[in-house]
Amino acid sequence: MFDMIPFMTCRPARRDPFREMEALERSFFGPWFSGEAAVPFRTDIREKDDAFILEAELPGFKKEEIDVSLEGETLTIKAEHTAEQEEKKEDSYIRRERSYGSYVRRFDVTGVDTDALRAKFEDGVLQLTLPKSVPVKPEPRKLSIE
Repeated sequence: MFDMIPFMTCRPARRDPFREMEALERSFFGPWFSGEAAVPFRTDIREKDDAFILEAELPGFKKEEIDVSLEGETLTIKAEHTAEQEEKKEDSYIRRERSYGSYVRRFDVTGVDTDALRAKFEDGVLQLTLPKSVPVKPEPRKLSIE
């Protein structure tokens, strides 16, 4: 009984022109326009014995365009392309698909030694080494009996 799949009809009960327009926008402009934005940049997080390794793909960015900040237990990676204000007359684009803007991802770094974070950017990949914090074990003590 629990593995039964509910029956779904392929055709809506009545026509919804707003839903059809949203589907048209999604198919024409993609997920960024319709507010269903995919992840701005992809990351992989690996665990080692003493640290976590976070690798973020940031192709086309320069090291100066990337900002890594830490506020409390939140690590923020922000990458921002800025549009050049001057356009040369000899540059006449037929099609321009590269966009300018900012991309932000935030990560919870609870259980990480935030004083020993290291960052390296090479070949479009930002690599952060997040050392694990050593849990403080309370020392055993002997209580005197009154």
